[in-house]
Amino acid sequence: MKSWLYDISLWGYWQGIKIAAPFNEKANLFKKGRQNWKTELRTKFEKIEQPVAWFHCASLGEFEQGRPVIEAFKEEYPDYKILLTFFSPSGYEIRKNYDKADTIMYLPLDTQKNAEFFVETVNPKIAFFIKYEFWHHFIEETAKRDIPLLSVSTIFRKDQHFFKGNKQGKQEKESNFSVKMLERFTYFFVQNKLSKDLLNSINISTVSIAGDTRFDRVAHIVSQRKELPILERFVEQNKLLVVGSSWQEDIEIIAPAFEKLKKSNLKCKVKLVIASHNISESDLQNIEKAFHFIKTMRYSKVNLKGQENIQDLQQADVLIIDNIGLLSSIYSYGDVAYIGGAFGKGLHNILEAATFGMPIIFGNKSYHKFQEATDLLEKKGAFTVSNAKELENLLNKLFTDSYFKEQINEITREYVIQNTGATTQVMDFCKTIL
Repeated sequence: MKSWLYDISLWGYWQGIKIAAPFNEKANLFKKGRQNWKTELRTKFEKIEQPVAWFHCASLGEFEQGRPVIEAFKEEYPDYKILLTFFSPSGYEIRKNYDKADTIMYLPLDTQKNAEFFVETVNPKIAFFIKYEFWHHFIEETAKRDIPLLSVSTIFRKDQHFFKGNKQGKQEKESNFSVKMLERFTYFFVQNKLSKDLLNSINISTVSIAGDTRFDRVAHIVSQRKELPILERFVEQNKLLVVGSSWQEDIEIIAPAFEKLKKSNLKCKVKLVIASHNISESDLQNIEKAFHFIKTMRYSKVNLKGQENIQDLQQADVLIIDNIGLLSSIYSYGDVAYIGGAFGKGLHNILEAATFGMPIIFGNKSYHKFQEATDLLEKKGAFTVSNAKELENLLNKLFTDSYFKEQINEITREYVIQNTGATTQVMDFCKTIL
């Protein structure tokens, strides 16, 4: 790709956003969020005296990878102001009140004039781009001003445009616009050896394998988990399957598998907690309809002060979570976790469940781009299923073969422990350049 083609592509993208904005909520947020950004930037940064560290994330998932570094940086360098930018509304709208950043805003469209104004006004002392973020003009402007630019939790694939045109493993760099973009980075902290090898193949050596900073985040979650009295009364001495971030496609195989499981001759009683990725009323009702054959109860309807309500909770087989912010703590009560999304657009976060040491189950389709999923499958700490029968058989074995399950628990727990430390590597590097 050439620079002019890149600019035309972005211009076309922006025109498409403006056309879609009146009819699409996400496009409207994308457009509105970038109005008056220059005024906001001038107000926040033109007269600022403190140094600025700029963190950029595409969306919510990348934010979770950047978060451990933001918080470690804030602790190590308390005099710095933290600027956090997002590309997508799904990141900004959820994290716009994040208290560890001093300013949170959308990243302006990546044009030369926008990037020049942005970087000149903010004048960051250091910049962090998380995972997949590669914006040509912003990268060029940081390079022009000798601003250290770090790529954190980066992961590359052979089929990405950066590595196309290789001849005998070497890239024709002179004509490759994309490779020149990568060369502007001060340092890459990549997730795996393949990513390092790919960068080395285009003669980029400023790279180390640090792993995924999300491991540091989820390891911290263990010590910060909330006690949930409702979960304690619901589970009691029973076994618990936790379904995290479910979609309709997941429920369609979980419900019949659970029905068969309840009718089998298990020596233990199994209960189910479902935390859907969407907690709209229609979504909650669809879950209740899918489990019509047993007693369900919504989390918000539980009142532990009423004896009758407690009995209803104890008699329920399925507890439906209808609020947000509890899932990471709920996993601590689980024996097995099923993580949703892999039958659709993509698998959701499996690390929060893994850090509590339990078997992980997910659909057999959209998981391949997630390193932790492929790692745990290879290590036999995770399993894929394609239908209700496979799920039923797997759950039956996990809930009846305690030795088998304990081995898996240890695999997932150790996997998280062995992969922590990426944040420390990033911070150690920062100390050498700041």
